[in-house]
Amino acid sequence: MVEQRTENPCVPGSIPGGTTKKPLKFKGFFYVYMQKAQHILIIGSVWPEPDSSAAGSRMMQLIELFQSQNWKITFASAAADSEFMVDMHKHGIEKKTIALNNQSFDDFIKELQPGIVLFDRFMTEEQYGWRVAECCPDALRILDTEDLHCLRSGRQNAFKEKRNFINDDLISDIAKREIASIYRCDISLIISEYEMNLLQNYFKVSSVLLHYVPFLLESINDTAMASWPTFEQRQHFITIGNFLHEPNWNSVLFLKEEIWPLIKKALPQAEIHIYGAYPSQKVNQLQNVKDGFLIKGRAPEVKTVMLNARVCLAPLRFGAGLKGKLIDAMMNGTPTVTTTIGAEAMHANLEWAGSIADTPQGIAEAAITLYTHKENWNAAQTNGANIINQVFSKDLYSKNSLDKILFTQETILKHREQNFTGAMLMHHQLASTKFMSRWIELKNQVDKAKIQC
Repeated sequence: MVEQRTENPCVPGSIPGGTTKKPLKFKGFFYVYMQKAQHILIIGSVWPEPDSSAAGSRMMQLIELFQSQNWKITFASAAADSEFMVDMHKHGIEKKTIALNNQSFDDFIKELQPGIVLFDRFMTEEQYGWRVAECCPDALRILDTEDLHCLRSGRQNAFKEKRNFINDDLISDIAKREIASIYRCDISLIISEYEMNLLQNYFKVSSVLLHYVPFLLESINDTAMASWPTFEQRQHFITIGNFLHEPNWNSVLFLKEEIWPLIKKALPQAEIHIYGAYPSQKVNQLQNVKDGFLIKGRAPEVKTVMLNARVCLAPLRFGAGLKGKLIDAMMNGTPTVTTTIGAEAMHANLEWAGSIADTPQGIAEAAITLYTHKENWNAAQTNGANIINQVFSKDLYSKNSLDKILFTQETILKHREQNFTGAMLMHHQLASTKFMSRWIELKNQVDKAKIQC
């Protein structure tokens, strides 16, 4: 039995952030905690935009998980405000604008004294992790990887070189930075089972440092399914995705150049509606009304446009993580045609919610079949609901994710003692990144003084 203790920031091993821990009880295979509300600081590279990207949706799902425990949340970012960012105040989140390479962050976090700090990407941990470790050494440090950037980059490089991806493509500067960040953190949240296996079996990262948390979604019940527009009530194809994300842009090009001409030939009345946030001029130039290839830009509401479409196309040729567009399709009863990479880690051993193909001809034929065969379409829709309910239901992961966080927080000293590699990497980061950041800070101050003079 662990003795009751009250937070004291000056005592190593205490729980900062205003948390009072009562006895830790063991019940079956789970540790049961009785606790007061925690204070978690989330440091984001950008402000969450759930209507613009899967990453934004993922972040809001984590926030809702923490808020379900009445945890106080402060979200901090050095990014400029955006038109489509979440209204923090409306969601009960304290918003704080911070600066890169600036002592003001140290002052801010010392005063805040959070019990948990979550970084939204490894680049964010590189910028602020050492400052958190110095100013709040007892705070639990969590990395949400979003997806493995080294995997996405390696696949993209292989695609550009017109060859198959091999594991050797993972070895890059990005991988060295990303894996180092995982080691420096106490827990890393991994969104894909494929990436969990890759980290453990290829990079040899201990499973103790990793925790699998996919999208956390509401289950689909019969009432929801009955409310969906039917096969006959829907028309046209859809694809959707943030155009700032390179795999999405490449996917649209693939559709335009190799896939859509085959579909259009067989279905001359069909259109494809291309939605996505932040379309550039090169994206808009792809529009061809005569061919039914229509660039729609940002969707007014993803649910509405997805419910109206008969089939979603997502011919991704590289990428990593889980695909938000495929989740949106399944959540709204829209069958999909995607690639092996698109469906990766998305459906466990369940039947896919449509078809999986990797060649232009295969993708086009699968799309035409789904679009024209009601029986196939209905079966695919049901498969999608099964995937959401059996692979992504938040009820499957919420409790064990909270248990992992709280148990690691309670046993943080032993946890860190067993992660010598992480301690070593943090030591060297403090000896390098820290002083580079200090140099940049001083340089900025000198430059500012010169301008004022």
